[in-house]
Amino acid sequence: MKLGMMGSGMIVTMALNVLKRIDGITCAALWHRQTEGEAAAKLQEDFGVPRLYTDMEAFLADPSFDTVYVGVINSLHYAYTKQALLAGKNVICEKPFMSDGSQAKELIGLAKEKGLFLFEAILSRYDPNHQAIRENLSQLGAVKLIQCNYSQYSSRYDRYRQGIVLPAFDPHFCGGCLYDINVYCVHFVIGLFGRPQSVHYFANKGPNGIDTSGVLILTYENFQAVCCGAKDSNSPAVYMVQGEEGYIRLDNRPGVREQVTLVKNKQEPVRINVDEGNDLMGTEFRAIAAIMAAKDYDLAHRYLQTTLEVMDVMEEARLQVGIHFDR
Repeated sequence: MKLGMMGSGMIVTMALNVLKRIDGITCAALWHRQTEGEAAAKLQEDFGVPRLYTDMEAFLADPSFDTVYVGVINSLHYAYTKQALLAGKNVICEKPFMSDGSQAKELIGLAKEKGLFLFEAILSRYDPNHQAIRENLSQLGAVKLIQCNYSQYSSRYDRYRQGIVLPAFDPHFCGGCLYDINVYCVHFVIGLFGRPQSVHYFANKGPNGIDTSGVLILTYENFQAVCCGAKDSNSPAVYMVQGEEGYIRLDNRPGVREQVTLVKNKQEPVRINVDEGNDLMGTEFRAIAAIMAAKDYDLAHRYLQTTLEVMDVMEEARLQVGIHFDR
C-alpha cells in the first residue's frame, strides 16, 4: 500500500512515525494547506517524503500512491474524502468518519460505485483483542449492562476556559466530546452489538454550546449500554460487559492493549488478551493493507456498515442536546 497523506498535524506525524516500522507501506506524498508550509516541510525532511503538495488536484493526480490518508480537522473529512474518491483513490479517513449519517452514506455509496476501498481509522476495529472480546461474549450468558468510560482532560481545555476556542471545542469544526472521545465508546458497543433501539444523550456543555463531557445511553432489546466521555476531566478508562454468567473487563480504551479479563461467576479471572503489543496504529495500517491486498470488499463493506450506524447514532445524540454542525 502506497499512501498520499493529507495534513501536517499531530495525527499525521504519528502515522509517519508508525510507517517507519512497517514493511510494505510507504508514504509517497504529502498534501498540506498553504498556512502549514513550515510544518509540512519539516515532516518531509524528517521522514523523507518524496513529494510535497499544496495543489489538491496535482496531489490527487499523482500516480505514485493508491490510497489517501485523511488526517485533517473533522469538518474537512467529508470534502477531502469525496475529492479523493472522485479522483479514483482508496481512502483511509480518521475518526470521526463524517459529521452525520447522510455524509457517510453518500461516500460509502460512492466508494462502492467506483470499486474503491474506504476505511474509517478507528483503532479498536482492527485490534485482535477486540475480536477476543467478541469471541468470549457467549461465556457471559445474557448480557445485561455495558459500561464504557473514556475521559481525558484535553490539552486545549484550559484555553477553552479562557475563551480561546480551538477546533476541538468548536461546533463549526465538528468538535466536541462525543465526536472526539466518546466515539471510541460508541464504536465499542455498536461494533459488538449493532445498532441500538434508542439513543439518549446527556451532555455537559460549555459557553459556546459544545459538549465538553457527556453520558450516552444506548438501549437494546434486553440490556442497556452507558457510554461516558469527557474532555473537561480525567478518570481511568474502563470498559465492562456484564452478563448473567460473568463479565469482561477492558482496563483501558479499546485499541489500547492492556489487560482484558474474563471473570465467570465464582471463578478466578482469566486474561483473554491475544496481543499485548503497543503498536496500535501499526496494527491498524497492517490490517487495512491486508484487506486491500486480499481484495476483501465484503469485510470492508461490513466495517462501513458499522461506521454508518455509529454516525447515525452520534448525529441523533448531538441533535438531542442542540449541537448543530455547519454543513
